[in-house]
Amino acid sequence: MCRPGRSKRSRRSCGRESRRSRSGQERALEKEFIEATGAVVGPWLRVDSEADALAAEARLGTPLVLKTRRLGYDGKGQAWANSPGSVIAAWDSIGRQPAVAEARVNHDCEFSVILARGLDGGVAAWDLPRNLHEGGILRRSTLPAGETVDAQAHEALRVASAIAERLGHVGVLTVEFFATSEGPVVNEIAPRVHNSGHWTIEGAVTSQFEQHIRAICGLPLGSARRTSATAVMENLLGDEIGTWPRLVAEPGAHVHLYGKGEPRPGRKMGHVTRLGD
Repeated sequence: MCRPGRSKRSRRSCGRESRRSRSGQERALEKEFIEATGAVVGPWLRVDSEADALAAEARLGTPLVLKTRRLGYDGKGQAWANSPGSVIAAWDSIGRQPAVAEARVNHDCEFSVILARGLDGGVAAWDLPRNLHEGGILRRSTLPAGETVDAQAHEALRVASAIAERLGHVGVLTVEFFATSEGPVVNEIAPRVHNSGHWTIEGAVTSQFEQHIRAICGLPLGSARRTSATAVMENLLGDEIGTWPRLVAEPGAHVHLYGKGEPRPGRKMGHVTRLGD
């Protein structure tokens, strides 16, 4: 927040930070920002009216997904139009809120780049996890990610680093990608520690949480090296949290319980990470 009494330079800096913050909170601004860095995103359009929704279906075709421009996460505020003529029903289901319409991106898999950028502009990046989503919710992150992701890792790291630099970001930043036949396509960015990076707690020399603190405090970034040949992080969703007694008895299973209340369907209640040699 900008406070009275700051210098003009401080107020200008605060204004830039506010714009950067808004671009991470509003999907259309986020996509415009990503495109401005030279990164590739899937075809998309703004939707503010019924006419916009119909135009999006006409231009993008189906299937397409409508996502509310604000406050959507883990599949919330999203609806698919899977056949011609279904876009209005999809828009109705998200409350006719301002949205973006995204064409379905044909891809082999999804993955993410998780990196940290320090106050001095230095960057440390972890190995890239391959992500499996179910119903818009992350189910599992797996390392190593496999040949498809490995082949696109260099370009994805370049894109994510360019986004972090353009933002002037300090701390952990996550960029989610689709691996397509034409290269990595950015899905979303998250200027924070991320669910797909939870494996780093046990599976890396420096976890994403420690690295974030190092970055914002101006400390040297730690090693992001993976400490095991394989790592699999699986979310515990809804009633699956009830399996925790069995999981904590499993040799080598690292169980994290979030202490949340009601285990609603799809709600992330915890996760378990398994490492292997």
